[in-house]
Parts: sequence; structure tokens; C-alpha cells
Amino acid sequence: MKFNQWTVALATAGVVSFASVANAGESSPVTSLTSGVALSGHVDTSAVWNFGTGTTVANRFANTATDRQDGFNLNVVKLKLEKALDEGTWSAGYNFETMYGPDAAVMPGRIADGDLAIKQAYVALRAPVGNGLDFKIGQFDPTIGYEVTDSYANPNFSRSFGFNNLEPFGHQGVLATYQFTESFGATAGVANGFGSTTGVTAGRGTGINAKDATESMKSYIGGLVFKAPESFGFLAGSSLYLGIVDQGITGRDDSINYYVGASIATPVDGLTVGAAYDYVENFLADGLYGYAWAGYVSYQVNEQVKLSYRAELAGSSGGVHLPGGSNDEQVFGNTVTLDYALWKNVISRLEYRLDSAVGGSVLRPFDGQKNDHSLIANIVYLF
Repeated sequence: MKFNQWTVALATAGVVSFASVANAGESSPVTSLTSGVALSGHVDTSAVWNFGTGTTVANRFANTATDRQDGFNLNVVKLKLEKALDEGTWSAGYNFETMYGPDAAVMPGRIADGDLAIKQAYVALRAPVGNGLDFKIGQFDPTIGYEVTDSYANPNFSRSFGFNNLEPFGHQGVLATYQFTESFGATAGVANGFGSTTGVTAGRGTGINAKDATESMKSYIGGLVFKAPESFGFLAGSSLYLGIVDQGITGRDDSINYYVGASIATPVDGLTVGAAYDYVENFLADGLYGYAWAGYVSYQVNEQVKLSYRAELAGSSGGVHLPGGSNDEQVFGNTVTLDYALWKNVISRLEYRLDSAVGGSVLRPFDGQKNDHSLIANIVYLF
């Protein structure tokens, strides 16, 4: 499958996943509706067993939150319509993605606070300037983060602390991307601010810390990606991504996300290594902060078996990651995932996750326990 340079650069940096791009285009029977328009999607299900008593877990993404413990879950059904851009010309297209199910309830594009959300809906434009200047206008996915919303496109089923607690889930605005060379690209954009809890209408001045409902609050987005050329030997293809999102919250000191993501090529066939760091200043209130480190190792044992491991260390000054509002909290996470391919177009995974409270004013946040253990089975059908 052929990817454009910008997609390759972002994928190697961990901003988007090669798996999500490849699966959308190759591993599922994509239906062509009209010329250049494709329909795809997936159904995501799971079963979660939380060891011990109680179901209180760390602050996680919806698919492994407290209400998903000790039971069977339909997480989300996603449908996607897309018309891709053409190369080297004035070109226009679009992307529309909708989610239905409990996972949709936490997305910024949710409709009427229900289980239906618009994940992405944007007009895509390309101007034949230099190597091609691309624009997204509408609602689009965030530009920072090693992981993405679609669980099957990540090394692990459960999400990282950085993904759920520190990074935005999406933006509504304008985003421009340009690939200067094969080794260097940039992105910049402006979107509605984070001043509203309604997601789609964020930035209208109606929500958190809004000084004046008549004033507009905007987020400012920037990113740089660097990719190692072929001359770097076995490190060729390694990538570094630097991102920043000024969240545009008024009424107090501005809240700003800083992100660094890296993907490092190895001389071992089938072995991939990655890392991510998130830091947010003035988070939730003046002077508060949140951070998260994450390391990723994946090994493709053979055509059917893949093993993935994620190690995390996260903390904050105001109870961002752990239940109970612990001051100066710190939590360490370990996640091991076995992916075993049994059926065509199906992702089948078994995952073990251990979260341990290692600092803060609440040292036993998991129903009186220091450690939280869970075992997860995940089945996703791609179409």
C-alpha cells in the first residue's frame, strides 16, 4: 500500500498508527460507493475481569473505565466515509467518521450527551504548492499523542495515562500540513478552545473559566516531525515528533500541552520501540501540572502472533490520574498484550494490566488496595 510522505512521517512518530492506515485500506473489504469514496469501519467488543474486590480503577479511557470492569462490553461501532486527496494537483476530499456506543459518550463530538458522536468531519483540500500544502477544515483528530482513539490501531487495548488524562481527543478548526523534505514536515492550526464541556461548541465562551460568553477562545496547534534518512543505516525511518497545543482557556493562566513522541528502528526484524512524553502546565487550575512518560516495545513473533508491552510513569499535582484526588500523585503502569490472528479481518487480543500507586496523599486508591490488576479479552471486526 502506498502512503504519502506526511502519513509515513506521522505514523513513524507515533502520531498516527501504520496499523490504522493499513487496515483501513488493505486488510478489510472496503466498499467503493462512488468514484474515490470508500466506506469502512469496525465493531469493538471486550470482556474485562478485575482481580480482587471492587471495580475502582485509575482514571482511564472509557473502554476500561470502572463501569466496564467484571463484565462483557460493546465498546463502539464506527463507520467511516472518506474521499482521499489526489497527488500533485488542486484536490478536494472529505472525511466523515461516526461512533456509536459507550466509548462515544466521552468524545468531544458527542451528540446530545448520548452514545452517538461525530469523531471526525472535515473537508480536505490540497494546494499544489511545492510538495503539496494540505488543509483539514472542520472537526479532526488531535495532532499529539502516541496512541489514537481506535483501539485496534494501538499496540495495547487499554489506553495510556497520557492519552486519557492529558491529551485532547479532537479539535474543531483548521489544520495545515506541509512536508518540506522526506525527513522534515510541519503542521499548524487554530481551533476552538477548551473552554466548553460540550465538545462540538468548545470555544464559544460558555464553559469552564469563561470570562465572557461573547468572547471567542481558541486553541493554537503546532508540530514538527523529523525522520531519519536511509543514510542512517538501521536507524533509517526512526522518527521524532514535537507537538504543542495552547488550549486557549481564558480566565486564568493558559493551559498548554507539550508532547514529544519517538519511534526508533531496530536491527532486529519484527521489533519496534517507541516512547512518548506529555506535560501540561496550568492544568485544571493555576500552577497545577500533569505529566506522563510511556515506553513501548512490540515484537512480531510470526505472521499470527504479536507481543506488545507498555511501561508508564504518570503524575500530577492535583489528582489527574488516580481516583480520590490525590495531591502530588504518582502511578506506575505495566501492560502486556498478546495479539493472536485467528480470523480474517478480526483483531483478537488478550491483555494484562497492572497499575500501582507509588506516590501521593492517597496511597491505596483502588478500593483500599495499592495495586489494580485486570485481565482483558478484546475482539474487533474490521470492515
